[in-house]
Amino acid sequence: MKDFISIAAQEGSFKKWKYILPPLGFLGLMAINYLAIQLLQVDVGQVMQQEVAKKGANRVVLESLIPFVVFLGLLFLWVKLVHKQTLKSLTTTRKKIDWKRILFSFFMISVFTVVMTFIDYKSNPENYLYNFNTEKFTILFVIAIILVPIQTSFEEYFFRGYLMQGLGLTFKNRWLPFLVTSLMFGLMHLGNPEVGKLGPIIMVYYIGTGLFLGLITLMDEGMELALGFHAGNNLTGILLVTANWTAFQSDSILKDMAEPEAGLDILLPVIIIYPIFTFIMAKMYNWKNWKQKLFGRVYDSSSQEKITTISES
Repeated sequence: MKDFISIAAQEGSFKKWKYILPPLGFLGLMAINYLAIQLLQVDVGQVMQQEVAKKGANRVVLESLIPFVVFLGLLFLWVKLVHKQTLKSLTTTRKKIDWKRILFSFFMISVFTVVMTFIDYKSNPENYLYNFNTEKFTILFVIAIILVPIQTSFEEYFFRGYLMQGLGLTFKNRWLPFLVTSLMFGLMHLGNPEVGKLGPIIMVYYIGTGLFLGLITLMDEGMELALGFHAGNNLTGILLVTANWTAFQSDSILKDMAEPEAGLDILLPVIIIYPIFTFIMAKMYNWKNWKQKLFGRVYDSSSQEKITTISES
């Protein structure tokens, strides 16, 4: 099987300069947004609460997600028209996109989140407000089921697909794109209200999540597991439980009323839950050659080097 990074050069037109504009555009917008928040000393959480009070939660959610439709569309057009690369080669090394992998990781994180939330709700009912409203939740469900996968897919295609392949082909290694895309994914969330509420420590969670998603992408030679996991995580979250200090303040089933603490809740996923998920996936999909897949060299046809087969389907 072809490896995930070099497939971009084999099935597309690889030129280093082609990878410059999309990161400059999207990450530039994120940087400007963050600088504006810092310079103007904006309380993002408070602003969002005011917007929800004025417009309603569903409209705020819709307005927050719509830009990602544009971002994903522009990224796909750039890859197709400029890189001459197929969507399949941006996604996976398999003969076709493996939807079973996407659904497996989607339901794994979704079921886990629902079960853990239920346990916590039963153990600490005083921390939650039952918020279910049939009409509002139905509208939220329609918005979320369509747009949240688009939002998460853009982030995955941009970081774990486009940048992972571009940086890997440019620097001819795997460790640098693995670490850099994870760091950039974490820093993208600096403008979230959670950062203002909990402090910089929450970046451990965001960067750790980026490392986990990068690891399963490289080890599985494709983005399917990352696509499903990210979509399941965000979709379950926005529908099941939100709070007035989170990035999405929706008409979810539950509202978390507890005062957040920057402690074990942040570290637990990174040091315990993600390793368990990684172990399950590794056993299920028979991952091998960990050192090569995560830290080995990258060979591409443009450098006249032989492409090394490092995995089995």
